[in-house]
Amino acid sequence: MRAVVAVGMMALALPASAQDMAAFRSGPVFEGFAPHAPVEAAAELPDGTTFAVAFDVAEAADADKRNRQIESAARFLNMHVANGVEREDIRLAVVVHGGASMDLLTDAAWQADGRGATNPSAAMIRAMLDAGIRVILCGQSGAAHGLVASDLIPGVETALSAMTAHAVLQGEGYTVNPF
Repeated sequence: MRAVVAVGMMALALPASAQDMAAFRSGPVFEGFAPHAPVEAAAELPDGTTFAVAFDVAEAADADKRNRQIESAARFLNMHVANGVEREDIRLAVVVHGGASMDLLTDAAWQADGRGATNPSAAMIRAMLDAGIRVILCGQSGAAHGLVASDLIPGVETALSAMTAHAVLQGEGYTVNPF
C-alpha cells in the first residue's frame, strides 16, 4: 500500500512538461488550440445530455501565451462534441475578472498598453465568440483597469460585475465549472 501511495505522490510531483501529451488533439470545433485526449474507459454520456456551463477566470495569462483558463471553455466544447454531444446542446460562458480582464484587449489596445504587438489570446477568443461561447467582462474589473468598450475584442459582453454575471447565468440554468 505504501508503495502505491509513493508512486501516486511521485506522479503528482512530475512537472507538467513531463506529462505525455501525445494523445491530445484539437478539434472538432476548434483547430490549433483546446486539445483533449480520448478516454478509453470513460462512462458514456446519456442520450440527450445537455450542458450550460460558466467558467470563472481571474488569472491573467502567462507572458506571451494564450490564457489557458479561458481556453478551458474551448477545450470543454471540443472534448464533448468529439464524444457525441451535439454542438447545439452545449451552452458555455466565460466570466472574466481581475488580471485576466486584460486578456480581452484588442491588438490595438494591447499595443497601446505596451504589452507587445498582438494579444496572444485574441485569435482564440474571437474563434470562441464565433462558435457561440459567451465571454463576459466584469464591469468592476474593467473600471479598475481603465478599460472602455472600444478596448475589448468585438463580441465581448460587459456585466455590472462578475458576481452579477454569475447570478444571471445561474438563473439561466448555467452551472459553474470549478476548474
